[in-house]
Amino acid sequence: MVILPAIDLLDGQVVRLAQGKREARTVYSKDPIAIAQRFAAAGAQWLHVVDLNGAFDGVYSNWPIAKKIIETCKLQVELSGGIRTEAALTGAISAGASRVVLGTKACEDPEFVRLAVSKHGSAIAVAIDAKANQVVSRGWVSSTALTPVDLARRMADLGVGTLICTDVGRDGMMAGPNLSLLEQVLSSAPVSVIASGGISSIEDLKRLKQLEPRGVKGAIIGKALYEGAIDLAAAIQVANSGT
Repeated sequence: MVILPAIDLLDGQVVRLAQGKREARTVYSKDPIAIAQRFAAAGAQWLHVVDLNGAFDGVYSNWPIAKKIIETCKLQVELSGGIRTEAALTGAISAGASRVVLGTKACEDPEFVRLAVSKHGSAIAVAIDAKANQVVSRGWVSSTALTPVDLARRMADLGVGTLICTDVGRDGMMAGPNLSLLEQVLSSAPVSVIASGGISSIEDLKRLKQLEPRGVKGAIIGKALYEGAIDLAAAIQVANSGT
């Protein structure tokens, strides 16, 4: 299982939002590059970098920071937030992203996802952002008619191999991951799942580790790292353990 420290960018700053609400932000740093370097020094192999401006406004806007993180840290970087056009997708791949996460586009334009997978293969992942068993999009402010299981099956049929599964209600709340949601998605389609939202302790990671044989291949950790509730090196050790 891989640990992906999260760097959420809003107006050029590293922030965390409570339940994805733009107005409920906590600023942790004005130097995203330093944060990325700190995570790299602690042993991270992947980073999950989100452009919240892009997620809310529909246009990826933190390219300079994302590119510098990729160039400086030499880590595998997963880019997410506002990637809704072919130009944005191509730009992310060209910038060196190891994986690009499609969210809103996956809900609204499955053909875009199919073409993206045919061109970029495993570099394409899809976000399943769920609130009360309903998928939400456009920065988590718009509801869809899809359930997480619906979207997981559709994306698997299109060839998507990795899903980022987030319980929006738990994100930034330090409430623990939604294991029931993860199990539903894992049971619905032959995909790898990266768990996100609410991970707040080493015990949470141990619970996720138990789901690794079923397809949980990663865990995104944000607020717990910034608040000191989880030590990144210890998290990586648990993720790499054989237990």
